[in-house]
Amino acid sequence: MQSSVYATPWFLWPIVMLWRFVTWILALTGRLLAIVLGLLVMILGVVISLTIVGAILGVPLAILGFLLVLRGLF
Repeated sequence: MQSSVYATPWFLWPIVMLWRFVTWILALTGRLLAIVLGLLVMILGVVISLTIVGAILGVPLAILGFLLVLRGLF
């Protein structure tokens, strides 16, 4: 049973299912990309913050990377 007000005609179901599958793949790819980029930015932030001077830039980068990973997971 669909949750929308307008029902899809039976002859358009293959197109609708294909469209939903493509959007699901794109959403999954976006989440995976956010997780990978978040991990890379977090590692970069930790490496930069190993020096005292770099901590000014490294700590916010690590926090940003952590937030990207959280956004990708949830």
